[in-house]
Amino acid sequence: MRIVFMGTPDFSVPILKNLIKHYEVILVVTQPDKPVGRKRVLTASPVKDVAIEHGIEVFQPIKIRNDFQKIIDLKPDYIVTAAYGQILPRGLIDNVHSINIHASLLPLYRGGAPIQKSIMNLDKETGISIMKMEYKMDSGDVYYQESIPIKDVDTTTSLTKKLSILGSEMILEYLNNPKKYPPVSQDESKATFAYNITFDDQIINWNQKSSVIEAHIRAMQDEPGAITYIGDHILKIYEARKSDIISNGTPGVVTNLDKKLLISTADYDLEILKLQPAGKRAMLTKDFLNGQTILKLYDKLGKEVLL
Repeated sequence: MRIVFMGTPDFSVPILKNLIKHYEVILVVTQPDKPVGRKRVLTASPVKDVAIEHGIEVFQPIKIRNDFQKIIDLKPDYIVTAAYGQILPRGLIDNVHSINIHASLLPLYRGGAPIQKSIMNLDKETGISIMKMEYKMDSGDVYYQESIPIKDVDTTTSLTKKLSILGSEMILEYLNNPKKYPPVSQDESKATFAYNITFDDQIINWNQKSSVIEAHIRAMQDEPGAITYIGDHILKIYEARKSDIISNGTPGVVTNLDKKLLISTADYDLEILKLQPAGKRAMLTKDFLNGQTILKLYDKLGKEVLL
């Protein structure tokens, strides 16, 4: 079986590796190299690194809708996609049997951020959908689904790893016996959407309950990080936990700076465990509190920064 694999981030890596072990992967399609970090170093995607390691040709079209004939000419048996990052054109999916590995229980959370949204919404489970590619985003028939629980400590990073491993096992199961998994149409009335995370999605709303804020922080971990403001300073919050102190008064107020950093919410104070001031590295709160001058007791977080 000849497969063209299309994927880009870490989520795609275990899936690609498992396909390489069991099938002939004739081409890997991934996003173009991108500048990363403060020094803007041009960096390959994790999927490209795996392809090069295994001696597989890599194809990196800037816009796949304008540059896909190469894939058709190879006459693969399947295209398998997993978080590729671009919508496949009709001319491609109409000519090659295309399957997508999507990190949600469709029709829930169509789009590019299903893992983050499932954590933010305090869902108890999520899963993988093996589905037929259609031009409309994540709308194709579903062949195969499996679910896993979302734990109270799961972050986007930890849940991504779990779902990636699950997806790598499920795609083999499907390809080994596709007749066992007939296509099932999605119920459009139950469709929800999880669009890519924006800057506004990172911002913490201190008017919410502590459990909702804590889940929001976990959903933004490790990247891009949840954001709050103090004056003209941006603070990224990476870890927090609900305290047993009932919040009194205005949400978003610093209520403790003595060895702990506590912020009031709509119900209980939230203890900040790890954060990153603007221009500095991420650090544990105990290290931040040692000599910091950014926060004062009873400061109100959430002032908008002038960018």
